Parts: sequence; structure tokens; C-alpha cells
Amino acid sequence: MSVTPGIAVLLAQGFNRLHGLKVGLVTNATGILPDGTSTVDALAKADGVKLVALFAPEHGVRGDVPAGKYVATYTDKRTGLPVYSLYGKTKSPTAAMLKGIDVLLFDIQDIGCRSYTYLSTLGAVISGAAKHGIPIIVCDRPNPVGGLRVEGRTVSPGYVTFISRYPLAYRHGMTLGECARWLVGRGHVGKADVSVVPCANLTRDMAGWDAFGGLPWVPTSPNIPTTEAAVLYAATGIIGELPAVSIGIGTNAPFGYCGTPSVNADKLADTLSGYGLAGVAFEPATWTPRKGSFAGKSCRGVRVRVTDLRVAEVCRVNFALLCALRTAAPTVKPFASVGLFDAACGTNAVRKAFLADASEPDVWGTFNAGADAFAAGRKPYLLYP
Repeated sequence: MSVTPGIAVLLAQGFNRLHGLKVGLVTNATGILPDGTSTVDALAKADGVKLVALFAPEHGVRGDVPAGKYVATYTDKRTGLPVYSLYGKTKSPTAAMLKGIDVLLFDIQDIGCRSYTYLSTLGAVISGAAKHGIPIIVCDRPNPVGGLRVEGRTVSPGYVTFISRYPLAYRHGMTLGECARWLVGRGHVGKADVSVVPCANLTRDMAGWDAFGGLPWVPTSPNIPTTEAAVLYAATGIIGELPAVSIGIGTNAPFGYCGTPSVNADKLADTLSGYGLAGVAFEPATWTPRKGSFAGKSCRGVRVRVTDLRVAEVCRVNFALLCALRTAAPTVKPFASVGLFDAACGTNAVRKAFLADASEPDVWGTFNAGADAFAAGRKPYLLYP
């Protein structure tokens, strides 16, 4: 049986919760119904619903703004509605943006990692709405990396950024609807009026997009064009914050590689295979990225594949790659520039452990400290069996 996202559940109810209300919609290109109709278009045409404004996260409402680029406030050509940027100087909706709005509807597909900015946008939206007395309805969507496994420490004081804004585990194992409940319940977003429209037919053990029964996939950002990339983001996105390596950004398999022009691909693959990581495979590979530190240069290293998401400690791959490079490619200096590595980790302890020659299990253990405690603490906020 196919999973039904929250927006489709709301549609099946005739959008009756929105009748007579002026609605502000926080969404992007991933906000679609199972038949591919955009949430924007569906609400704009819905009887009894007055859609009055759109709010854009990173990458914009239509999903065509590159990663990290500020989104401008503009007018949506298709609907004529104002689009207020939540990824520029302002991350949280202001009183002026919310003027005349009765309720905010949030409908965005996430990929289950703390550093992906839609989670931070969700929290910022809830905080802004709470400040101005506007209720929020979160239309839930499934988590591509599943709801059972939790990986990664929470954010340490001093390392709060927009890619680590809230103290969740890195792979938190929650949907954005559950994250919203956690943010409110833990007091991170003020006294907010938040309700969630849960997905139908979703269970915690579902992992990988195919498990959701044929839901259409829309790239969540320009560098996440496929469902494979959505999973691999958890596996290489952290090490990819280091300018010293390529993870395939600017290829047809973003987040699917790791290496540099100087790496011995066979040696790196053999070193990684020796770690015996469950549910993951590494193959020698070459690629030429179109952008990044090695744009236009032939890189050598490994192709990363998650073969069984049910058992894979996906985030561990980042640190296995880091440690394998130390063994197989000692001329590579990954921390010549730290980039956003510490910010993604939520601490500098992982980098310090690596530089102190900690073993792969110890580097992973440093990153994963406290994950079990977080998993236990999230239980009151979970929605799915």
C-alpha cells in the first residue's frame, strides 16, 4: 500500500481545515500531490481556500536556486502571489510578511539529516509564527533514510549554525512533522500553535524511497536530483564540506564519490572494504566534476553505494572515508581548510579526534556519542508505528 503524504490527506478532506482562511504556504518544488500537481496550484484553485502568500526556503519555491545562494523576495509568475524569502537576510517570517494571514501551511520534502536546511527553516517558521500568533499546519512527508536508525551526536554549544540549528542527532530518524512536535515539545521554538497532518500508511521501518510505494520524486535541491543522492547525502555530505576532497558534486552522481586527483583508487577501496561496514559497498572509480575544488580535473577514489539501508550506519561512511584517506592517501590533507565540517558535525571534537590519529571506530564513536540517548528522548514526539 502506498504512503499518502499529508498534503494528499488534507486534499482528501476537501481542505476543510483551511476553508474561509487566508493561507500562507511554505513550500518548494517538492510540495506536490501524488499525481504531480504542485501544492501551490492545488491550493490556488481550491474552493473555499484563499492562498495569499508563498514563503521560499533555500533553493526557492520552484527549486532552481543553487545551494547556499540567497533567495530573493519576488512575485511568482505562475500565480502572481508574493514569494517571501526565508533564505536571505531573514530566515523567520516577519510581522509584515504575515500581515493578513490566518494560518501557515508547511509542505516540504526533507531528507532526514540535521544539516539539510529545511529543518532549520521549519524551526524558524514556527518561531516566527509563534511570535506573531499565527497557527501552523505541517503536512508531513516520509523520511527517505527511514525512521528507526538514529546516528550522530547533537549540537554542542558554540556550534549552532543554520546547518546545525537545533540539538537533534544528525540522522534523527524523524519526519518533519515529528521534528515539529519535538521542536515545540522541547521548547526550542516558543509557545507555538502547531498541528501535523500525518502521512497515511507510513511505518517507522520503511527506508528508501521505493518503500513508500511509488510516490513521485522531485529533486529536493539541485544537488539531490535522485533518490540515491538523498540517501548518499547522509553518507558523504559531512566529508564533502571539506574543500580538499570531491564527493561527486558536479557529476551525474552527486554525493556518490569520494577522492581527489592524487588518490590510488584501488588502495582506497581496499582500505574501506577492510572496515567491514554493513550495508555499504565501495568500488574504485574515476570522475571529473564540473564544479568544486577540482572542477575539470580527473579525480580518483571510490564510488559509494548503500546496498542495504536497513542495516547501514550511513553516517559512519563519512568518517570511514576520512580515515581511509589517511591510510591510503597520506598526501591528502583533509583539514588544510575546515570548511563547514565542524558546523555539520556540530562540534570540533570529531576533527580533533582524527588529527590525534584516532582509529576509525574511535572517530565514529566521537561523532555518534549520545545518539542512543537522543533516540530515547524523541519517543513522545513520534507519530508512526
